[in-house]
Amino acid sequence: MRAVRFHEHGGPEVLTVDEVDDPQPGHGEVLLDVAAAAVNPVDTYFREGEYPVPHLPFIGGSDVAGTVAAVGGGVDAFAVGDRVFGTGLGNGRPGSYAEAVSAPADLLARLPEAVDFETAAAVALVGTTAWQALVHHAAVEPAETVLVHGGSGGVGHVAIQLAETTGARVHATASPDDAADLEALGASEVFDYTRADLEEAVVDAGGADVVVDLHMDRYLQFNANVANAGARVIGIGNDTAEGGFDDIGITKGKEIRYQFMSMYNADDVGAVLARLADLCARDEVAPVIHETYDLDETAEAQRAVLEDSFVGKLVVTP
Repeated sequence: MRAVRFHEHGGPEVLTVDEVDDPQPGHGEVLLDVAAAAVNPVDTYFREGEYPVPHLPFIGGSDVAGTVAAVGGGVDAFAVGDRVFGTGLGNGRPGSYAEAVSAPADLLARLPEAVDFETAAAVALVGTTAWQALVHHAAVEPAETVLVHGGSGGVGHVAIQLAETTGARVHATASPDDAADLEALGASEVFDYTRADLEEAVVDAGGADVVVDLHMDRYLQFNANVANAGARVIGIGNDTAEGGFDDIGITKGKEIRYQFMSMYNADDVGAVLARLADLCARDEVAPVIHETYDLDETAEAQRAVLEDSFVGKLVVTP
């Protein structure tokens, strides 16, 4: 089969399309014929060597959607021919940038016929991340105000939709070029993240009961300043390794809870994916697919996911 691998760490140019042996499902695993694999910034971190891989060469890719081709021992939840999708691959085990992949059954869920493979792959990692932030950690409630930093990104644009489905009022920071798109997804107000009076604007709009922070190194103090009493700040992403507070006392006065998280720590990925699939089937959550690439264009897709500005996700179809 064909698979996209890196034989050394580096930029997108180290990715090559290789002919490799077909994988075989082990105990508790499912073999999938891959129909779609999404592209995420985290995939590039493994390629660059910021996150460890067990060996080189290595197949990257976190998200997958496809058809079950075989099942390993101990797997009762899936059968050959089932449509499924999943996430959490490419982290300690080969990923989804290939024509076939063997995946742990507990990282997968059935895919309704109403949801296409590209949509499923696009929503898997970002949807699970948004779910863990909003539902598991923040326990967001109807009528609360949720602020999503980086609303145009993969996690951000799904978090807007997921928060809106709970009955929350959703605000986002983003480029003004993306404001109309984010409002169409459910944001009631989109703030230009470059405006000088951003903090005052958010406070005037009601502050925030929950903050989904994709840029922790920029906004730790900002979040404290705009948060309402008892707010929950969920930290997911960062651009640099540094971040801090100028006045940490504000967090005590408001009794703000900070929770830093990783999607890879989710207890039951399959259960979260099943609920996301249902939301997608009902058109309550719909990831935006900005562009689709062929397998041999994966290097360009990984460049674009970090360097280009767009709303939504990029998807590779083998």
